[in-house]
Amino acid sequence: MSVTHSPLYIGLMSGTSLDGVDGVLAELPARSAMKTVATAYLPFPAPLRDALFGLQAPGDNEIHREALAANALSELYAECVRKLLVDAGTAAISVRAIGAHGQTVRHRPELGYTRQTGNPALLAELTGIDVVADFRSRDIAAGGQGAPLVPAFHRAVFGDGREVRVVANIGGIGNISVLAPGEGTIGFDTGPGNVLMDGWIARHLGKQYDHNGDWAATGREIPALLAELLAEPYLSLPPPKSTGRDLFHLDWLDAKLHAYAGARTADVQATLAALTAESVADAIASHASRASAVYVCGGGAFNDHLMHRLQSALRDRQLGAQVVTTDALGVSPNHVEALAFAWLAQRHVERDGGNLPAVTGAKGLRILGALYPA
Repeated sequence: MSVTHSPLYIGLMSGTSLDGVDGVLAELPARSAMKTVATAYLPFPAPLRDALFGLQAPGDNEIHREALAANALSELYAECVRKLLVDAGTAAISVRAIGAHGQTVRHRPELGYTRQTGNPALLAELTGIDVVADFRSRDIAAGGQGAPLVPAFHRAVFGDGREVRVVANIGGIGNISVLAPGEGTIGFDTGPGNVLMDGWIARHLGKQYDHNGDWAATGREIPALLAELLAEPYLSLPPPKSTGRDLFHLDWLDAKLHAYAGARTADVQATLAALTAESVADAIASHASRASAVYVCGGGAFNDHLMHRLQSALRDRQLGAQVVTTDALGVSPNHVEALAFAWLAQRHVERDGGNLPAVTGAKGLRILGALYPA
């Protein structure tokens, strides 16, 4: 049985990029700042990655394949938990709960559902720790988008009483949180983050991602193609809004490429990086023009070409915000989302709302997640 009043929580996140599991063990005391105790990252074994990719689109025997993938993912989650505990010299009984996001395989809030696969009952069994999972469904049941959920965490941890800040999470999908003193938080998915760049380099170079954006940096953007990609109706929708691989995938890109059959593959990659940068910059220009800084987290924070391209896009709009990573706020860019789900698990345990209705469009604050006791 878990220790009821322990401030220790674990957050586990595997995102749209489908690269692996980020885990954090954190102290989340009620009246003082959080403290990261240990961190861990475990890459997806190739068979699990392939299985999860296969679930991103409709296919044969999906229920069976998803159940097996959910079990395998939960076993990897449990391995990540064990590593965190060993590295911290902490026993499982000292951890109040695990916040496990699960792996998104469908996100259709307009149809009233979202699906983050995983087997939280198995994770609770393997770790001996209470598990909170399925965070998004409660918000969707209340009429919300179910995403993004991280703006509430960004406000609690990164908000400042003197300046307007933007936190830009550039994972597979991009999202921003606008943190303005004395004003409500704005947050929404901006469009593709790394998902198209990752898919394109995987197809043509067999790599999982474009390290530092080095391949994109060798290409030249194709202005007409960029304009066509930016004309995607989702990008001009007002918030609340959220998106995912259900919209932004290589088939979507291929449909736009028919008129550019002779384009160099590196030029397409450069254009995809520009798409991400321009869509994020458009969102900031529309909703956070007074921001002093844009703090980037997620895998995009490690893409030097993308970071420079985002800074350039902001300057083109005559915005003075400086593009830096969340390291400047004391949190490593690859730990922010896992910490957010540790925080959301704490909110569930304490029966506090975890969503921001103004962000997701839900009817009100809701306690997010379902509890699986150890």
